[in-house]
Amino acid sequence: MESLYILIPLSVVLVFLIGLIFWWCMRSGQFDDLEGPAHRILQDDDSVAAAAQQIEAGKQKTTD
Repeated sequence: MESLYILIPLSVVLVFLIGLIFWWCMRSGQFDDLEGPAHRILQDDDSVAAAAQQIEAGKQKTTD
């Protein structure tokens, strides 16, 4: 019975803590776009490869 004196307030504090974390996630935009990253990984993005080649070309020119 004495354990309930600790467990009940602890559970109430835990519920409020989880609620605050969920509220912060909602306000900071964590759940705004759930499908965008899944679609972005499937897209073929050649601009990253082209940018990497330009950087390499620029490094080679400066070392020559």
